[in-house]
This record gives sequence, C-alpha cells and structure tokens, in this order.
Amino acid sequence: MKKKETIFQLLTQKPWDPAQAKIDNMHDGETLNLSKGKLGLRYIMIVSSIFFSLFIVTYADRLVFADWQQMPEPLLLWFNTLILFISSAVFISTQFAAKNNQFEKVKQKLLIIGYLALAFLIGQFLVWLQLINLGYYVSTNPANAYFYVFTALHGLHLIGGLIYWVMTIRKVWIPSDIVVANAKHTVDLCAIYWHFLLAVWVVLFGLMLFS
Repeated sequence: MKKKETIFQLLTQKPWDPAQAKIDNMHDGETLNLSKGKLGLRYIMIVSSIFFSLFIVTYADRLVFADWQQMPEPLLLWFNTLILFISSAVFISTQFAAKNNQFEKVKQKLLIIGYLALAFLIGQFLVWLQLINLGYYVSTNPANAYFYVFTALHGLHLIGGLIYWVMTIRKVWIPSDIVVANAKHTVDLCAIYWHFLLAVWVVLFGLMLFS
C-alpha cells in the first residue's frame, strides 16, 4: 500500500527535478485526503484568522497612544461568552450523537445550538445599546471603534455559521434523505467552525479585557 505524503513533504518537493517528475507521473491523485467541504472550511478559517490577526496587531499598536480610553466590560458580555462555551459543548455532544447514528438527538441538539446562537447575537446587540446609552459611541474614542468593529466582525462570522447550521439542519432533518456518512461529515464541519468562532471570541474578549 502506498504511503501518503505529508503536507511538509509536499511543500518541499521539487517538481522541476527529473526524479521528482518521474514520481509525479506515477501519482494516483490521492495525496491529500480532504473533502471539498473540509478544504473550503480550512481556507475560510485561515483567511479569517489572518484577517483577525491583522486587526489585533493594529489594536495593539493603537492602544499605546494617550487618547486611548478603555471601555467598561458590561456583565452581559460575560453572559454572552458563557453562551458560546455552552453551544460549543453542545456541539461536541452533537458530534457524538451523529457518530452513533442518534439523529433524533442530533436534531434536538442542533435546535438548541440555533437558539443559543440567536441568544448570543441578541445579547451582543443589547451590549451595544447599553454602551451607546452610556455615551460610548463609535466616534468618541479609538477603543470604542475597535470594540464595535471586533464584535461586528465576529457577529458576521457567527451569522455565516448559522447559514451553514441551516444547511446541516436540512441534511439531518428528513430521515429519508439522510445519507449517514454525509450527515456526519456535515455535522463535524459545522462543529469545527463553531469551535473556531469560540476560540476567536476568547482571544478578542481577552484582548479587550486585559488591555
């Protein structure tokens, strides 16, 4: 059986080398065992990570200036963070249910995740209203602007996650249409993206909290 090449081996290949060209001509087309969905998800996560990293770098550079005034952290932000942790934990149990072909449980847990996601978005909107009522407008201070940009971008990514959540719901909801392997794969992809959103939020929230 042919041994699969690692990503490092692929990156260090020399396609112009005659010896490597001979190997490439014998290639069976299965070097990377990734589905289109998983490959696309990795691409989205990498691009999003780079995007957020650039914002974090500019945030770190900007907060050293004298006009930077730290915003308060409303208690509701902590509650919203807890919601994300709970939804991520529910997704882990959803993955286990899908692996055991317990699709009735998968349906129930996906609905819970949807409600939690909506609760988070509503909670973030209420945080905005609370801060605006206290006079923390976008244009008042650079710290305010970064807070609203960070939370808005994360919210948009979560809305994107809800779109994929709807696609997942459609695949597991009607039993006659369930292709078990495909349904499990879709649940896994949705869960991975959800855990990614939690990780991004923890980084952003920690940055805003301790800076």
